[in-house]
Amino acid sequence: MTYILQTVNLSKSYKNKEVVANINMNIKKGEIYSFLGPNGAGKTTVMKMLTGLVKPTSGSIEIFGEPLLTTSYEVFKRIGSIIEYPIFYNHLTAQENLDVHCKYMGYYDKKAIDEALELVQLKQIDNKPVQEFSLGMKQRLGIARAVCTRPELLILDEPINGMDPIGIHELRELFRVLSKEYGMTLLISSHILQEVEQIADTIGVINQGKLIEEVSMESIHSKYSEYIEVVTTNGKQAAFILEEKLCIVNYKMVDVNAIRIYEPHVSPVDIAKTLIMHDVGIEALNKKNVSLEEHFLALIQGGGVHD
Repeated sequence: MTYILQTVNLSKSYKNKEVVANINMNIKKGEIYSFLGPNGAGKTTVMKMLTGLVKPTSGSIEIFGEPLLTTSYEVFKRIGSIIEYPIFYNHLTAQENLDVHCKYMGYYDKKAIDEALELVQLKQIDNKPVQEFSLGMKQRLGIARAVCTRPELLILDEPINGMDPIGIHELRELFRVLSKEYGMTLLISSHILQEVEQIADTIGVINQGKLIEEVSMESIHSKYSEYIEVVTTNGKQAAFILEEKLCIVNYKMVDVNAIRIYEPHVSPVDIAKTLIMHDVGIEALNKKNVSLEEHFLALIQGGGVHD
């Protein structure tokens, strides 16, 4: 298995206070790796260390099979990034900002600038000065700047901040294109779990500076079986009937009137028919899977650290 980025016991302290502790990340080439965690968990600090903006207190970083050092200038040419809020020359246009960036990076390909602006749907307004851009447009321009040098590794810190639902959908599709068609490896931090669930190959969950879990989305989906959730007018009576009449014991009361049934072979039709026959009203009945949000919240609230 080829890893494009790995960290070993990566740690950072400020004024003797440890804000990131012993982070061991393993990002495979070509995947979308989503970094999840509450505000203040340490996501941005880790990303700053990966991009050379902050020096680790201890531990090591390896990118493209080489240790990351303060002198790793050539390595940084192969990385595109947005860390925190992107800053631009506000009096310049989008195209002019990207041209300045490419010259700074030693990358000369006019077509790549035009293609990057088209990818983020800014091609039609590339003559407008950036000072007239909305927050969402600046976020798009930040992504264009990150990808215009055709990096192998793309590190994006909360890239969908300031985006409306349509913009979020468009960027989600863009990330898939960058991964599948351009062969880029993406490390994306986000607090919008529903979006992460739709694009991520692997997630890393960080809380209080520690990596709680690193797991593939495929593993999460296979770990939890499908369940049936039924909302009734009388939860206690419904639970009694499920046990007595359908011999269902693998269930959980998630609310006063809501029950989750984890029996794999039980039919929603039989559940509805049996409850109605015994005068228990049904307000809702659906088949569901455990979502990434539920998995994430269970990890954060549990607070455990997985080795």
